[in-house]
Amino acid sequence: MPAYLEKQEALLSDATTLTELQIDLLDVLWKRGEASTADVYEAMQPVRGLALSTVATLLSRLEKKGVVSHRKEGRQYVYRAAVSRGDVRRSMVADLTRSLFGGDPAALVQHLVSAHEVDGGELDRIRALLDEAEALRE
Repeated sequence: MPAYLEKQEALLSDATTLTELQIDLLDVLWKRGEASTADVYEAMQPVRGLALSTVATLLSRLEKKGVVSHRKEGRQYVYRAAVSRGDVRRSMVADLTRSLFGGDPAALVQHLVSAHEVDGGELDRIRALLDEAEALRE
């Protein structure tokens, strides 16, 4: 396994098991910085319509995974993300790369480019990103 995949696995091993709903909750925290259970509940209502108790349970589970933390403010908990959006992306993509592409990032890129309609502008952007990454390594 490449070293960068091992590093990501150690950093966020539980983040690879985050559900779409858990990521939506984290998104509220990433956008706001900090939020109470009630704040997260209110932010989620237009999209998910969850019960307040469900939001509290989900935040508690995320805290057990180490991806959120809380502080007490009066009688309520105020939560904040303990990991960045980039950390979660890296961890989940590393897990996807490992489980579906045998740990081969080139196979992932090949799949993305060949399995989807990628227009010329997107290919140019991908080339520029690869050129930039290569220049940083030199």
